[in-house]
Amino acid sequence: MFAACKGNLTRVIKVLADGGYTGESFSSGTLSAIGASVEIAKRSELHQFAVIPKRWVVERAFGWLEKCRRLWKNCERKLNTSLNMVVLAFLALLLKRS
Repeated sequence: MFAACKGNLTRVIKVLADGGYTGESFSSGTLSAIGASVEIAKRSELHQFAVIPKRWVVERAFGWLEKCRRLWKNCERKLNTSLNMVVLAFLALLLKRS
């Protein structure tokens, strides 16, 4: 995926990934494809609730997007239209806060 979208990922410095992407092959593949390092955000090993700052940012953003009714179902025909709906949802969120 990184190799296919290389032109759009020129400014990416670090990739934040889930614990399922640990391993040298993913890290070296990301580095060779787009020149970015990989940071893994793991859960706590004790299976107790603990706020992990990097994971919390992603989960909070998904929570904000769930409030947008149009994004509940994937009814767009093209991926670019769906991406623009996500951008518009975040833009509406920012405009409400200002």
